[in-house]
Amino acid sequence: MIKCAWVFPLALLLLAFQTETAHPQGVDLAALNGWDIVLPDEPIPSEAYAAEELQHFLAEATGQKLPIHKEAAAGAGHIFVGESKAMRAAKVGFDTAGMGEEDLRIIVRDGNIAIAGGRPRGTLYGVYTFLEDQLGVRFLTPDQTHVPAAGKSHPVGPLDYSYHPPLSFRWSNYGENNRNPVFAARMRCNTVTHDAKFGGVTGRRLISHSFTHQLPTSRYGKDHPEYFALRNGERLSDVKNDGRQTQPCVSNPDVVRIVTDSVLASVAEHPDRTNISVSQNDNGRYCQCKRCAALDTQADSHMGAQLALVNAVADAVAAKHPGVDVGTLSYQYTRKPPKNIRPRPNVQIQLCSIECSQIYPIDDPASPRNKEFCEDLVGWGKICDDICVWTYNTNFHNYLLPCPNLRNIEPNIRLFVTHHAKGIFMQGPGNALGGDFCGLRNYMTGRLLWNPDLRGEELMDEFLRLHYGKAAPPIRKFLDRLCDNARAKGADKNCFAHPKNYAIDEAIGQAALDAIQEAARLAESDEIRARVEMAEIWAQRAAVGDLPLLLSGGMRDRRKRGEITLKDIPTMNQADIDRKLPHMQRMLALCKTHGVTQWSESWSINDAMPVLRKFFGLAEGEPFSKSN
Repeated sequence: MIKCAWVFPLALLLLAFQTETAHPQGVDLAALNGWDIVLPDEPIPSEAYAAEELQHFLAEATGQKLPIHKEAAAGAGHIFVGESKAMRAAKVGFDTAGMGEEDLRIIVRDGNIAIAGGRPRGTLYGVYTFLEDQLGVRFLTPDQTHVPAAGKSHPVGPLDYSYHPPLSFRWSNYGENNRNPVFAARMRCNTVTHDAKFGGVTGRRLISHSFTHQLPTSRYGKDHPEYFALRNGERLSDVKNDGRQTQPCVSNPDVVRIVTDSVLASVAEHPDRTNISVSQNDNGRYCQCKRCAALDTQADSHMGAQLALVNAVADAVAAKHPGVDVGTLSYQYTRKPPKNIRPRPNVQIQLCSIECSQIYPIDDPASPRNKEFCEDLVGWGKICDDICVWTYNTNFHNYLLPCPNLRNIEPNIRLFVTHHAKGIFMQGPGNALGGDFCGLRNYMTGRLLWNPDLRGEELMDEFLRLHYGKAAPPIRKFLDRLCDNARAKGADKNCFAHPKNYAIDEAIGQAALDAIQEAARLAESDEIRARVEMAEIWAQRAAVGDLPLLLSGGMRDRRKRGEITLKDIPTMNQADIDRKLPHMQRMLALCKTHGVTQWSESWSINDAMPVLRKFFGLAEGEPFSKSN
């Protein structure tokens, strides 16, 4: 009897132990005393950097700076960063073999954490995912990261999470990313830096205009005018700017040979690249010779002659460099899918939405200008399984003018992913800092490119709350009014607009100023007041309203060519000057204070100043105010 009494409690203990081990336990991130971060014996640069990033932000959140080792110390809790022997031997262990270069997995259980993924970026992106999802870290702008305190207790898990990003090419094209590789990596923008510490760039490059260097008029134009577009009976072979003024005669056999040779040489010089551009220059002057016209007619698209050349180049590349793709823009006159010709298996299509509305989501039938693009998106999907999208989230004529398109970021990205796009280039003011609400736009875009299942409105509210604090509500109220007003007034313009094209009138300008005034009153710190002051630049630009000259790339080019001079620029009437000048003065002073230097895509503020002075009736060189 005594023996039985002793055996029964032992059985209960064994059962309890088995039950406990069968149900893994989570980890308290606020109680990491004695833990360490464990790297592989030979980590690649991005894995070593991932460990440093994790160490830094954990210390901010918990007050505990964990040591980084390459061996797992006995008895301690471990955070394994990257695959290692020690990680595989632990309960959280797994194998990363076969994982894509950005695939990641996070396991939290029983006193250990493992964060690892495919090389070169999976582990680094896994760390950022862990920090965001489990600690609430938010990478808002290059100079603002929100790191909430872990508190006395911060339980996580048990957890086994895997992620494969749906887009292999992600470029939120803002100066805030392009000039800050640390921040770009945190936003998982995989296109801006080759630095191995940040995981380098994806092998896929942006498909862009290429004929200007593959068949330059400076080399071939004099002796072979037949290589270039025939327009109105004249070959465009003697031009000053290939990109803006000519195209190749894409059906000419010699042109096909020359472009092919150029491409093969470039591929041989850059073995790290997985694709190369073979694409039209940035103008609409396609060739109208009999051969090109016949190919386009058969295809019912000007992509007919273009794609015939691209396919020929792709065949040559496939023969010598299997695994390398040839990409071409489906842009403006080549946007419509051809009827009688299909892209080769190694041809990529970069579909461009430049004609589409900035007021409505691209799939919103309320915008007539979007309808044909959606038809083309579907059409390309039927004949090509390798499509990227080049889309737009700015106003190229007015970087500083509020653009009523913030609500479109989420539905547009989700539309492209739904139609199996493999990459998205969201073109913003990539050559500038300080465009209208660029911090907010970049945050929303970057987060959605990484995870298109997120909600745009929630991301907008989150950014505004964390960036502007108590000053956020009037700014959000103005942004809603801006978007609502544009739709109510029937605005339907693309990414080249005056204020009137976006229905920005005196009432909207005043609403912007009122919002900034209220936000400044609510701001609870000097730091937030400075952010509100930055936003005042865009409010003052809205208050200035329409100007009598389009400060666009085309006008700048005409002035450079001497086709237009300051004498040709009209001066505003005195009533407009009296109303607009104070807003222009304040805007320019704030731009100087905050280092904003770009007026539009092609005009710097310094370049624009002589033109602006003439508008406002000022003498040559006369400052708008003492501060400029």
